[in-house]
Amino acid sequence: MDRLNTSYWSTESLDTAKRESMFRLFERYYAAVDRQTFERDLENKSVVILLTDGEGVVQGFSTVEVILFETESGPATAVYSGDTIISHHHWGDQQLARAWCYLAGQVKQQRPHLPLYWFLIVKGHRTYRYLPAFSRRYYPTYKEPTPPEIQLIMNQLAAAKFGDSYQPELGVIHFQRSRGHLREEWTDLRAELVQKPNIAFFLRRNPGFAAGDELVCLTELSESNMRYVSRTAFLEGMNSCQRGLIFDLESPANATS
Repeated sequence: MDRLNTSYWSTESLDTAKRESMFRLFERYYAAVDRQTFERDLENKSVVILLTDGEGVVQGFSTVEVILFETESGPATAVYSGDTIISHHHWGDQQLARAWCYLAGQVKQQRPHLPLYWFLIVKGHRTYRYLPAFSRRYYPTYKEPTPPEIQLIMNQLAAAKFGDSYQPELGVIHFQRSRGHLREEWTDLRAELVQKPNIAFFLRRNPGFAAGDELVCLTELSESNMRYVSRTAFLEGMNSCQRGLIFDLESPANATS
């Protein structure tokens, strides 16, 4: 299979054709989505990572928002993952994951003294599995209770972004009407999968995932907490800042394509 092309875009630089291609790919895998909501969510993002094939057709993407916020311990930065999908023809390809970690490394290098968190809301077990693939310690997890200081950050970020739709006692975002959930053909709940500890935990913590409920998750993005592949791309991103920034924290309009 041919290698896909990776590019980074500001929301403003995405033309109508790219937006249309992104939405068509997204609705192929998610039900209860509409173009208006998709566009509204897109406008709130900082950067879009695109994967395209040799003919320029979008085969995957991830929308990213960079958030500067205050915690009880001082200022911090979060990278929030919005709509993310890759064509099933390219499942197993880690190109999008590496591109995302590279971007996160650039964000970290611009505020190296501040903690950087990955703020992720999860509507499917495939996405949840990125947490242990990327990080050594992530929350929530079956391995240990969420530390109080991490739970406070999760509550703060989720409440700020989703208001009353966030249910802190469950750690879940619940909308009165689904804003997108995996189509049944892609949920893949084979017996051998649901017996895996991470997947079983996700299903227990987010039993309403099939109706669009999303589990709030958080992990710190740091060299010591990241696994080899994600750390390698993260460090490459940190080291690349002098050659040019994908997203400039001082000037958010300067995301490049």
